Amino acid sequence: MKLTVFGATGGIGQEIVRQALDAGHEVTAVVRDPARFTLTGERLGVFRSDLTDPGALRGAVAGRDAVLSGLGARSRADAGVATRLTRSVLGAMEAAGTRRLLVVSAAPLGPVPAGQGVTDKAVLAIINSVLKDVYADLREMEAELAASATDWTSVRPPKLTDKPVTGRYRSVVGGNPPRGRSLARADVAHAMLAMIDDTATVRQGVGVAY
Repeated sequence: MKLTVFGATGGIGQEIVRQALDAGHEVTAVVRDPARFTLTGERLGVFRSDLTDPGALRGAVAGRDAVLSGLGARSRADAGVATRLTRSVLGAMEAAGTRRLLVVSAAPLGPVPAGQGVTDKAVLAIINSVLKDVYADLREMEAELAASATDWTSVRPPKLTDKPVTGRYRSVVGGNPPRGRSLARADVAHAMLAMIDDTATVRQGVGVAY
C-alpha cells in the first residue's frame, strides 16, 4: 500500500514508518524538520511541511491508500495542536479525494468499561483532571473527524510506554478494554497498521491496551 504518515518524528509516528517499511509498504513521512528524522529506506519519501497549509499538504496525501497520524500534544503546553494540525490534514485529504485516515487519540475519550475497578476509576479521574486541556483538544479533534468526509478511525491507547512491539494486545471498537492500563507506542503503531483494512473500525473510536 501507499501510506502517508504525519508526526513521523514522534514515538508512534516513527514506529508506524518503521513497521510499514518492514511490511513492504511505500511510505511518505511528513515532517517539519527533516534533520530530526533519521529513518531511511528504498520505499521511503520525506515531505517537508509545517502542516499549517492544507493546500501545501495535498501533494503528500494525493493517491494514498491511507493516511496515519501520530500528531498530538506532547505536554499540556501543546494543548490545541491535535485539532489544529488534524484540521489541516483533513482539508488536504478532502481536496485530494483521499479517504482513509487513522489517528492517535486517548483512552479517556472512550467509555469507562463495565466492571472497572475503584482504583482504576480513581486513577482515571486524576489523569483527566491533570490533562484536561489535552483531552479537550482530542475531543475537539474527534469532533472534526466526525464532521469530515473521511473514513476515519481514532485509536485510543492508555498510558504509553517505549517497550518493543509484541503484536499482542486487546482492542474494543467503540469502547475500551477493561483494566487496560498501558500500551507500547510500538504496539499502537502495529494496531493502526492492522486497522487500515478493517471496515469495522471505520468512523469509530477504538480502545487498545494490554
